[in-house]
Amino acid sequence: MIRTALSQLALYDETSEDMSTEANYAKAIKLQAQIATLVTAYARIKKGQEPIAPKTGLSYAANFLFMLTGEEPTEVAEKAFNQALVLHADHELNASTFTARVCVATLSDVYSGVTAAMGALKGPLHGGANEAVMKMLLEIDSVEKVDEYVHNKLENKQKIMGFGHRVYKDGDPRAKHLQEMSRQLTAQIGEPKWYEMSVKIDEIVQSEKGLKPNVDFYSASTYHALGLDTELFTPIFAVSRMSGWLAHILEQYSDNRLIRPRADYTGETQRTYVSIEER
Repeated sequence: MIRTALSQLALYDETSEDMSTEANYAKAIKLQAQIATLVTAYARIKKGQEPIAPKTGLSYAANFLFMLTGEEPTEVAEKAFNQALVLHADHELNASTFTARVCVATLSDVYSGVTAAMGALKGPLHGGANEAVMKMLLEIDSVEKVDEYVHNKLENKQKIMGFGHRVYKDGDPRAKHLQEMSRQLTAQIGEPKWYEMSVKIDEIVQSEKGLKPNVDFYSASTYHALGLDTELFTPIFAVSRMSGWLAHILEQYSDNRLIRPRADYTGETQRTYVSIEER
C-alpha cells in the first residue's frame, strides 16, 4: 500500500516532471513529511480509525507516534523512536538505496526513485528483517523457551534473523544503541521479557555461530515496546530511510551517469538456432 501511495503522490504534484535542482529539493522535503503521514494514516484506516493530523510543536519522531495513537509520547518513547529513525536513516549503498540510484540515473523522477526503493525494501532480507525478529520473539514467548528454540533452529541449519551483516564483520555499531533503548522501554511498560529473551538469543548465537546482532535485532523489541504493530516495522523503516534515499537521489542528479553494470556470460556458446517448428 505504501509503495503504491508513494507512486500516486506524483499525480498530485504539478512539479513531478520538473527536474530542476530547486524543484527536486522541494519534492524531497515534501516526501519526507508525507511518508510519515502515509504510514500512520494507513495504520489507523486499517483499524477503522480516522487519520490524525500532525501537531505543531512536536518533533518528527513525536509527531509520528502522535499521529499513530492520538497521544503525545513520553520523553523516553520519543527519544527511543528518534534514535531508531536516525540509526536507520542511511547506510551506504544498501539494496534499496542502490535501487533508487539506478532508477534515477536514467533521469526518471524523484517519485519513481523512492517507489523503486520501496520495492527493494519490502524483501525480508532488507527492510523486513526486524519484523521477522519480532515474529520469532512472539513465537518463543518466554525466556525459559529460548535455549531449546534457538538450538533447534541451529541444529536444523535454519537462519536466526537479525544476526550477521555483509558490511560489519565485527558487529553492527548501531545495535548497542537500540539494545539500551530496548532495555529501558521494555522495563517502562513492565514487559522486560522481550529484552531478556533478546539478550539470551544474542548470547547463544554469538557463542554457537560467532555472529553478532545487527541493527534489526534489538529494534524489534524496541518497536514492540513502543506499541507499534509488527506489520508496521518495514513501513517505519521506510519513514526513516526516506531521508537516505532522497539524499542519494539528489546526489545522483547532481553528477549523473547512467548506472549500467556489465555482465560476464557463463552459459553455452556456439549454439545453433533451431526453428520453433523443429524443436
